[in-house]
Amino acid sequence: MEERRSYTLRQLVFYFLKLGTWGFGGPVALVGYMHRDLVEQNQWLTEEEYKEGLALAQLAPGPLAAQLGIYIGFVHYRFIGALATGLAFVMPSFIMVVLLGMVYQLYGGLNWMRDVFYGVGACVIGIIAISAYKLTLKSISKIELKAIRLNWLLWVFYIIAIIITVVTQQEQILLFVGCGLIYMIVKAPPLWLRKPASLSVVAFAGTGFWAYQQSTLVRVGLFFLKAGTFVFGSGLAIVPFLHAGVVNDYHWLNENQFVDAVAVAMITPGPVVIIVGFIGYLVSGFAGAAIAAAATFLPCFLFTVIMAPSFKKIAKNASIKAFVDGITAAVIGALAGSVIIIWMRSIVDFPTAAIAVATGTGLIFVKKIKEPYLIAAAAILGILIRNL
Repeated sequence: MEERRSYTLRQLVFYFLKLGTWGFGGPVALVGYMHRDLVEQNQWLTEEEYKEGLALAQLAPGPLAAQLGIYIGFVHYRFIGALATGLAFVMPSFIMVVLLGMVYQLYGGLNWMRDVFYGVGACVIGIIAISAYKLTLKSISKIELKAIRLNWLLWVFYIIAIIITVVTQQEQILLFVGCGLIYMIVKAPPLWLRKPASLSVVAFAGTGFWAYQQSTLVRVGLFFLKAGTFVFGSGLAIVPFLHAGVVNDYHWLNENQFVDAVAVAMITPGPVVIIVGFIGYLVSGFAGAAIAAAATFLPCFLFTVIMAPSFKKIAKNASIKAFVDGITAAVIGALAGSVIIIWMRSIVDFPTAAIAVATGTGLIFVKKIKEPYLIAAAAILGILIRNL
């Protein structure tokens, strides 16, 4: 019997097109928007479907928010849904970074962007902090004594994940799996643990648009394919890997260009990992941007569509549900840790702290306020503060 669908594929694709166009704040904020819009408001997904997708996305290599979007497209519309939502989510920010790359090549730098990022970065902190807070309440428990006692082990995983993420400044896949296994053993040990048995194995002049060399394109493709395959976690996790490759190893960019690339990723909506499109453009024009983006997102797409059918089926098992709950607690903790890391890097003085606090306060107490308006206001403030 076919599952009931409360939305059409066109509606879902249009949603992800909008999210990719206006969704600021990086992976923490983006997964929060998906939960708010698709689970709470539209009720297109159940809480369980969302949690399954978040767990699978965290276990898979590549960008977290894009993986979750691909999984959500797969839930009711399978391969076509996954492909359509993934493209809709990534394409707006890809077009933006290509256009910014053209401007960058024409004018030789983006100093003005650092002024914009001064305000936008602080605003983003407020947005993602509120998103992480809401995800914590929804996925672990409310901050009440009775609820904390009932879910104390999940809170332990959550706090441990925050600490480890802040200390190591990267997300640990083994930590997520370990938390999942421990919670499964405590809450719903599988039959093979209770009763030992054999285990199963599970044309623009001056912009560099057409500038490329075939040999360089091959190296670009292989490097970003490796990045998409072996880097786990949020968009933050890929930045050190990219820096080591494009600056230190291949010398495709210098330090200032790499900093500009990070700024481009943060002031454009959609997944932070779209930084690869901007880097690819600077290295080999549009062809480099396209190959870098495709190579980075291909592994997570393949992993998600291959694993999603069996993952969704086995996730109904009580032991697997406990495993997913344990992973989810650690995932949310790691995302909260990412907020702290970004705070330490972006909040550099009183004005940025004030912008961040004002953003978070506005999102809590002004229900109708929209994130793009906050981002625009913060960008203007950043320019004014830095130039006065």
